[in-house]
Amino acid sequence: MILKLNVTLHYRLSEPMDLLLQIEAADLVDQQVRSTEIWTSDVAHFSRVAADDGIGERIWIHAEGDFSCTYLAEIAVDRPALDISALSQTPLHLLPGETIRHLMPSHYCPSEQFHAFVDAEFGDLTGGARIAAMRDWIESAFSYVPGSSHAQTTALDSFAQRQGVCRDFAHVLVTLARASSIPARFVSVYAPDVTPQDFHAVAEVYLEGSWHLIDPTGMAGADTMARIGVGSDASSVAFLTSFGSMELINQSVSVTRQA
Repeated sequence: MILKLNVTLHYRLSEPMDLLLQIEAADLVDQQVRSTEIWTSDVAHFSRVAADDGIGERIWIHAEGDFSCTYLAEIAVDRPALDISALSQTPLHLLPGETIRHLMPSHYCPSEQFHAFVDAEFGDLTGGARIAAMRDWIESAFSYVPGSSHAQTTALDSFAQRQGVCRDFAHVLVTLARASSIPARFVSVYAPDVTPQDFHAVAEVYLEGSWHLIDPTGMAGADTMARIGVGSDASSVAFLTSFGSMELINQSVSVTRQA
């Protein structure tokens, strides 16, 4: 599948400040970047640094006044849509070192508070079957309500309110997986069937020796997503982090399948 990406950002900065940008799809074995272009307004500094887990890059920018950015890309996604329920769980003592931090609680994913719930609700299931049941439970039990959460909303808040947006759904699934001793990380992606079109958030779980994408909103299949970045939770993969106050002027994201 070929995805065409067209992203524009326009912000007004209150003062000269540093920005950390992460909007480019990563070039990986299961998603190849066929073409890419990125332009910004005049900035005082522009440099690339590695992102978490070796997935993609971040861009350091120092700018002032109006900051704008346009990103165009064509991504070839070559990833099968697997039946996650058929995958087995990797024993803890056989997990590779880089997955271990994704077993642990993080700011938005307090997994240590969910052990009793996952045992009571999903205790008869293991591995991918448990992940599939968690995904289906979130999709059916939660309402997708734009504006119902904010930057401080945690998985515990979303669990109590039973509503949120993709960020919140992903945090809950990551939290439940970690509470089940399955490594899980938060992933920012592009996907063509997301409504309304925007940056999208999903989870990724480690089963049978590799990472597998899961969308608890039900809007995107694993074979249709292009990863941007991964992290412990949303704090690690924000598309734009500003070290100062700024005003949104305009932002648009378009993800289409190439005919």
